[in-house]
Amino acid sequence: MRTSLPYFAEYGWDPVVLAVAAESTEHPVDPLQLATIPNHVPVRRVGALPLQWTRLAGLGNIGYRSWFQLDTAGRKLLRDGRFDLVYFSTTQFVTTTLGARWLQLFGTPFVVDIQDPWRTDYYERPGAPRPPGGWKYRFARWQAARLEERAWRDAAGFVSVSPNYLEDLRGRYPWFTAKPAAAIPFGAPEADFAFVRSNATIPCAFARESGVVHVVSVGAVGGMMKAALELFFSGLAALRAEVPADAARLRIHFIGTSHAPASRATSLVESLAIAHGVGELVQEQPERIGYFNAIKTMLSADALLLVGSDETGYSPSKIGSCSLARRPTLALVSAGSAAAQRIDALDFAHLASPGNTGSVARVTAFLRDLLCAPERLAMNGRAQSTLAGQETARACTQRQCALFDRALHDSER
Repeated sequence: MRTSLPYFAEYGWDPVVLAVAAESTEHPVDPLQLATIPNHVPVRRVGALPLQWTRLAGLGNIGYRSWFQLDTAGRKLLRDGRFDLVYFSTTQFVTTTLGARWLQLFGTPFVVDIQDPWRTDYYERPGAPRPPGGWKYRFARWQAARLEERAWRDAAGFVSVSPNYLEDLRGRYPWFTAKPAAAIPFGAPEADFAFVRSNATIPCAFARESGVVHVVSVGAVGGMMKAALELFFSGLAALRAEVPADAARLRIHFIGTSHAPASRATSLVESLAIAHGVGELVQEQPERIGYFNAIKTMLSADALLLVGSDETGYSPSKIGSCSLARRPTLALVSAGSAAAQRIDALDFAHLASPGNTGSVARVTAFLRDLLCAPERLAMNGRAQSTLAGQETARACTQRQCALFDRALHDSER
């Protein structure tokens, strides 16, 4: 949403943001991000129940802790001002139940942005990893099964980062077919990259070494990505066996791999690297880093690693950012997945899919070219043109607003 805010007015919409105050979350504040919010956009912030209270009941979820505060502030906004539409863009799905409540009270239609699936049977599928969270996962699954349709049935429209999530809803609910819906990814933030390129004070998250080639993955890594990681480490091990002296020049950095705060972050990647015999080439930093630090780190890398999930609907938010970085990129994503389709359309990365014949060799070939013939991995001009036309923040905001227009028209009719 932050990257869309500068462009909404250009397409006929004036946003007011309702959000939870940063001090009510567990996550660090990034002042540079706050500074990029346009001055003309009003932001209303609410508090949340203190974690030290809710943790006594085993709940830390910000959606539960802030639901009543968001409801109170939202009702005041809708009562005092003329709003055409409410847009929920969050993975805290319980807060989207406010849409039907406000629709009933004020008649204001709402649109839901689905960044992850609320209901999913992923962990019940054969071969899936063990679900995280114990009883909390079971409660979340029970709640999703009972609330999703009730919360979303009266929505005026839907946006999703993945077409697969929309297809799941069409298959689940007969009424969904009549709803305006569009698959719109996170827009590639050109302004943010320009800001980082012009600001020499933003630090990189790794230290460069003379004669060393640095490959970087920035972002969380979970159990759904194990197959992709094993594919990469198998290819890295094959390169080491083939040309050990060249492979020794590689440093693979996994940065910000844990969603947890720094005090509770745990390593997930290094154990897999050690198991494949390449542990000394891999460095993992579980703690999250600032958004602009992440961009600086990507721009400072010799190559990027985009680790996908074995959930075929998953479409990483950093696809656009990786393409903007214009660094050789190796994407480890499932064949036929939403991520693979986007990357193939943008044509900026080299693909290797877990389980596919020859994928280990493709990983090895990418790393070999990176060390010995990096010119073979250069991004082509068509990819840059496609990105500008389809996936920049401005282009994606235009598509969001077109969906808003359709939803509002259908609602008024």
